[in-house]
This record gives sequence, C-alpha cells and structure tokens, in this order.
Amino acid sequence: MPYQTEYRFLSQTMAKLRLQVSLLTPGEIPTETPDLGLRHFLNQQEDYLRLFYELPQQTAPNTIYKLTDAYLCNYLFLRLPSGVPSLLVLGPYLTVSLSRQQIMESSERYHLPPHLLRQLESYYGSIPYLADEAFLLAIVNTFAESLWGSADAYTMVNFSLDMGHHISFTTSDEPPAPEQTLLNMQAMERRYAFENEMLQAVSHGLSHKAQLMLSHMSELSMEQRTPDPLRNLKNYCIVMNTLLRKAAEKGGVHPLYLDRVSSDFAHRIELTSTTVAIQVLMSEIMESYCQLVRKHAIGRYSAPVRKTLACIDADLAGDLTLHTLASMQNLSPGYLSTLFRKETGQTVTDYVNSRRVEHAADLLRTTALQVQTVAQYCGIPDVNYFSKVFKRYVGLSPKEFRYSLQPHTQA
Repeated sequence: MPYQTEYRFLSQTMAKLRLQVSLLTPGEIPTETPDLGLRHFLNQQEDYLRLFYELPQQTAPNTIYKLTDAYLCNYLFLRLPSGVPSLLVLGPYLTVSLSRQQIMESSERYHLPPHLLRQLESYYGSIPYLADEAFLLAIVNTFAESLWGSADAYTMVNFSLDMGHHISFTTSDEPPAPEQTLLNMQAMERRYAFENEMLQAVSHGLSHKAQLMLSHMSELSMEQRTPDPLRNLKNYCIVMNTLLRKAAEKGGVHPLYLDRVSSDFAHRIELTSTTVAIQVLMSEIMESYCQLVRKHAIGRYSAPVRKTLACIDADLAGDLTLHTLASMQNLSPGYLSTLFRKETGQTVTDYVNSRRVEHAADLLRTTALQVQTVAQYCGIPDVNYFSKVFKRYVGLSPKEFRYSLQPHTQA
C-alpha cells in the first residue's frame, strides 16, 4: 500500500484507544467479527450481513461513513484507494456511558429476554467508551487527507441503522448457549487485557497513558454487583486501590510509602457521597500511584541503599546519622557512605537534609506551626541550625519562605 506508513500510525493510535481496526472486502462475507461477536450472540445473521456485507458494497470512494447501529455502537467506514481488502472499519465504540437501566430499556424495546442482561453488560463494558470523539475524528480526518490529498477531496456522512423487526428469543432456564459463553469469554478477555495494560502503565509511572485508559472506561467496565450505582463504583474503586498499590510495588515503590497512600484512599472512598466525586477520586488514585513510582521507585538500588532510603523517609525526626543508619544494617559507616553516594549521587547527609527541608517546606506551606516546632518535626531541634540548612537548600529562611507564600496587595 502506498499509504502503509499512515495506516500503521492509524492502527497504532487506535490500539491506544482500544479501538478495533477491521479490513473487509466488499462482496465477501467477513470471516472475522467486526462487531466483536454481538450479532452472532444475538443470532442476528440478517443484521450482520446487512451491516458488514451489503453496506460495504454501497460505500462510495472518498467518503467517511459514521454509523450508529441499533445497539448504540458506533463505527467508522471508509473505502481505501486501492488494494484488497479495501474497506476500513473502526469500532465498535460508545459515545455514551450506558447504565444498566438504559440497557434494560433497550432490551425491552428489542424484545431481548432478561437473562441476557448480564452478557450485554459484559459486552458493553468491554468496548471503548469515548466521552468526546473529537480526537478520534481528528485522527481519521488526518488519515483521510493523506489518502485523498486534501480536506476538500472527501466528505463525511452520518447515519443510523435501526432494527426493522423484532428479535425473537425463547426464554428458558437451560444452560447458556455456546454463543453466550463465547461472548462472555471474549468480553472478559478484553477487559482483563485492558486492566493489565493499565496496571503496567502505573508500574512504570506512565500517568498520561494510565489516565487516558481510565478515561475510556465506562461504568459498565466495572462489576455491577448491587443495584446501587454509587456502591458499585465504590467497590470498584476499592479493588482499583488494591491493584494499583500492587502495580506500584511491582514498579519498585517500598511498602512504607504504599501503605500510607492506600490507607488514606481507602478512608476517602467510603466518605465519598456521589458518583461524580468517586470518578474524580479514581483519577486522583491513579495519578498518586504513578507519582509514587516516579518519585520513590528504588528497584535500581542495592538492598542496603533501599533499606537506608526507607528508614530515612520512615521517620525524618529520628536519629538519621550515617553511623545509626549503618548500624541498623550491621554495616560499616564507610561502606554505606560509599555505596549510597555511588548509587544515588548524594551523600547520606545531603539526602537526609534535602528530605527534611522538603518536609519542612510542606509544613510551612500547609500549617501554622511555629518555625521552632517545624524544626523539631524535621529532626533538627536547633532552630538556628535548622534555618541555616533550610536557607542553603531553598534560598530563603523559613520565615521568608512562609512570607513569600502569602498574598500581598500592591500599594
């Protein structure tokens, strides 16, 4: 294909959005499942042929088709300039975050039996949700301009397909048909693959990737174990807090840091009172664990240095002299000093002072504690010496630093 580079970029970008890319040949019944098996599960072969066999034959060149089907799934179709297969299909994806109630109402409208609700929830929860598809359309339009030369060389057509007939099912208590089991398995595999990729992003501290993936999750991606939407989100948030903690630990963060963050979020989850607030909290949890990985990942250090770093951060007000830190591990001070400087680029004293000053700045910023008290919390009870150390690292005395944070009106 002359546009191989552009196509590869499009495919890679769609993969980041978890969006399926299918290539169809007009006039041939597709052997793959562009709808991820939904119509096969519903035994809707006629609708499947209409959408993925008849429609491709009617597509015109230099046209992007944006289609919304009867199941509220969206697709983008466009005929490639040359080559076989020649029809590109992107989707399915959702532009609305469907609730269980909406799925129940749609099921009633199309006469789907209640026992299929669980499978449909699983299906919708496994396909990407784009709250704003502007980014997707911008990428596709850019691809189209590469194919056809300019923005004036093609058009975009929007249309919807509805079911022209009712769907007939026989309700029974028999075990699920193979189609139902297969759809469940495929949806579950997609969801687990997505979650694993998100956890991997957190373990590497890639907050931009993790946040992007989180934004593409709909409520249906989360287990619907109770009729209360808020309780469902809280339950998933609790699970996510645990999984992200393990992901950050895998990324090299010591349990000392993880326990504090995890416990704080566990408390805040239960205090959250709205679904909007819990979704905001999910984003904050994600960002916090990514920050921990970026800031405290110590997997690259040797065991003595890792333990020294953890001991320092565990109690900044404690005795953190080189001799004390070395004796805690039955090491000689000289050996620990050399090893620590080699691996971190700092002396033990410099690292301890920098962490204490960082903690002091936070206390000066967020509390009204006297400078003397702040010095004690930071393990430097001599306030004069504390002020000298603080100014050496910050460039201001503690009092000057606190004053610089206050709003001042101009005369």
